[in-house]
Amino acid sequence: MPLSVPTKQDIVPETLLKKRKSQEKEREARTADLQKKRAANKEKRQVIFKRAESYIKEYRDAEREKIRLQRVAKQEGSFYVPAQAKLAFVVRIKGINKIDPKKRKTLQLLRLLQINNGVFVRLTKATIEMLKIVEPFVAWGYPNLKTVRELVYKRGYGKVNKQRIALSDNAIVEENLGQYGIVCMEDLIHEIFTVGPNFKQASNFLWPFKLSNPLGGFHKRKGGDLGNREEQISALVARMN
Repeated sequence: MPLSVPTKQDIVPETLLKKRKSQEKEREARTADLQKKRAANKEKRQVIFKRAESYIKEYRDAEREKIRLQRVAKQEGSFYVPAQAKLAFVVRIKGINKIDPKKRKTLQLLRLLQINNGVFVRLTKATIEMLKIVEPFVAWGYPNLKTVRELVYKRGYGKVNKQRIALSDNAIVEENLGQYGIVCMEDLIHEIFTVGPNFKQASNFLWPFKLSNPLGGFHKRKGGDLGNREEQISALVARMN
């Protein structure tokens, strides 16, 4: 019996069948990949939620311990001496022209290039000396947790490939700081507020904050808003945020 030669009608359906199988495999692969991503994202959200809960407990416990020590000191007729502050928020509020080179260089090292720029600084002997040099141009002090959180959420921008990028979601934080165990906004806030082991990387990732002129203007009385405002820095930042 002579072999029949396949016609074009016989070949086309076979080609289509192969194409359909290929497309079906691609769809299955995409579906499996999507399911994996969803599961990973769900797991990540749970981890972030648990971390946030642990941070809240840590902050509350620290505040309760502070109140307890204050009460003990009062009962004993002494004064409560808080632990040495480790974190400062520094904002430039003066100085454009006629700044001597040393002060100008120090402002640059602190990344305070413009009026109303603000940065977080780890307080060490060296940085305190730097703050003394630029004291005629800056206000600084010890921010509370509320101030740190509001600055990061409201005014926070990250440095990504030398670009100023809004911190619109946790993915930006994870992509740039994940190698240090900082994968979300709450991790970033915790690292800054507690001056953690990766504070330098976290603070350098944050673009200098661009604040507004304070409501009611700067105070021009003796001392004004310049220099070390201690805990009052949070009130000043609230007027500028």
